Amino acid sequence: MVKTIKLLFIGDVVGQPGLITFGKWASKLKEQYGADAIIVNGENSAKNGRGLSPKTLDFFKHHGAAVITSGNHVWENRELHSAIKQREDVIRPVNYPAGCPGKGYAFIEVCGYTVAIVNIHGRVFVRDLLDCPFRGIESLLTFIKTKTNIIFVDFHAEATAEKRAMGFFLDGKVSAVVGTHTHVPTADEQVLPEGTAYITDVGYVGALNSVIGMQAEGVLQKFLYAQHLGKFTVDCRGAMELNGVCVEINTETGLAVAIERIRIIDHEVSGLLTQEDRT
Repeated sequence: MVKTIKLLFIGDVVGQPGLITFGKWASKLKEQYGADAIIVNGENSAKNGRGLSPKTLDFFKHHGAAVITSGNHVWENRELHSAIKQREDVIRPVNYPAGCPGKGYAFIEVCGYTVAIVNIHGRVFVRDLLDCPFRGIESLLTFIKTKTNIIFVDFHAEATAEKRAMGFFLDGKVSAVVGTHTHVPTADEQVLPEGTAYITDVGYVGALNSVIGMQAEGVLQKFLYAQHLGKFTVDCRGAMELNGVCVEINTETGLAVAIERIRIIDHEVSGLLTQEDRT
């Protein structure tokens, strides 16, 4: 009988409402889908929706996350710089320049099998000067494949075409390629022809009636009048949504058996937020 494992990945968590939603649902979804480990993108989990902190990392760990991935906001909070050097459970994109703190990959044990989690970042429509994500992951796989053939990739990128291209570039070489960053879930989950699970964007965790987690009022001011009147504000009002995927992987081949998209709409979480959470 072929042994499989299931990995639950939850998309970009935005601010306090995202954290509270993750805390409420992570263990429930793990049980519901029979997942063996949880991975989460936490790069928007700071209170202002930009970056991570040791406090948010501890929150994710407390609620069952084995690895926290990140993206372009990873360096927003200075206190993370030392934490990422010391912790094995948080990773930054592997194609950031040499000398950046932290690593772009992590190894975890899942049901007795070694699993690699890899974080990479796209370059299209991105201002940061990053190394080529395609060559970066190709080089890294030479090392990772000496340890395991079960490899889960979070590709944090803006352009859908770049994400799609990465899926085919890695098809048959890794277990899964899931896109993050744009916060809008796509309905294109599939197992690619050579056996890699793929989705262009997993989506995010935060306010449903918002602009990708931020209050619409401030964002509209920017689009309508080319004015940015202060910082965008994390939306703590109304229903919350949680988006993710569950990927089933053949432990012998390291290839995907299935990928299932998850979306939860929760009308109760906003009532759990304290006044401090909202300010």
